[in-house]
Amino acid sequence: MLLSMTGYGDAHLHAEGVSVSVEVRSVNNRYFKLAVRGNELFSGLESQIEAVTRKSINRGTITINLRIKQDVTADKYRIDMGVLESYMQQIRQVGAKVGLSETPHIDSVLQLPGVVQENTDTDDQQFNAWPVIEKTLIAALEKFDTMRRAEGDNTTQDLRENLATIADHLETIEAKSPQVVDGYRDRMTERVNKVLEEFDVTVDPATLLREVAIFTDRVNISEEIVRLKSHLGQFEKFLTQKESAGRKLDFLTQEIFRETNTIGSKANDAEIARGVVEMKTAIEKIREQVQNIE
Repeated sequence: MLLSMTGYGDAHLHAEGVSVSVEVRSVNNRYFKLAVRGNELFSGLESQIEAVTRKSINRGTITINLRIKQDVTADKYRIDMGVLESYMQQIRQVGAKVGLSETPHIDSVLQLPGVVQENTDTDDQQFNAWPVIEKTLIAALEKFDTMRRAEGDNTTQDLRENLATIADHLETIEAKSPQVVDGYRDRMTERVNKVLEEFDVTVDPATLLREVAIFTDRVNISEEIVRLKSHLGQFEKFLTQKESAGRKLDFLTQEIFRETNTIGSKANDAEIARGVVEMKTAIEKIREQVQNIE
């Protein structure tokens, strides 16, 4: 099962006097990189948020947008009596000086700076809000996971199509490979016979066989074919593993390209060369897809 490193998920929840909204976005990255954006008041929860996120995501550049709003309740605010009394005393003194006898309205005084203060015990707020934040984050990650599973399924199908292309061309190359040696031997024999007839000389048959043997060794691609088949088989196994294996597939893609490139450089045949070009095209498509697999 493959998981895409690109995905999106969101969730919203209101409970226990807290409204929480979470958005999770991710793009590909070789490593795990997390950025949490949201209320500074809850910045102390980043370690808990990362711990929950790591349970669902192994690597990628992840951005979590966190919006938290607490319900307004009476116990969140308090009146500073000292400040209120000071304001009242000053207002009476000013009123006496200018000849005003009216008592100031309490609602006007309450709006003055410092009279009404908000209880901002950060630790308590974070502790009380965390269960709701965690539940919302998990819900957003589940949506995120659903999306990247779907993308992973599409990627798997595309990878298998390209693997089939490589396997088909490899089969053709394997069948063609012995003919390369036979053709070389026939061409060399023909040229030697022509020279012998033209110049009336003789050539030691052992020398001719030695030259053919050297060429055969130089163009022999049987080992590369065996290794390439093994890599293709391993690649297919990784596609069906329970855990996503992006790093392993990335390594295998490099090995598949290396063996294919060696075949192209050793084969010394136009038809094989054309097959290698098609294989490299498929490998490049695989490489692009693998870069986005977790």
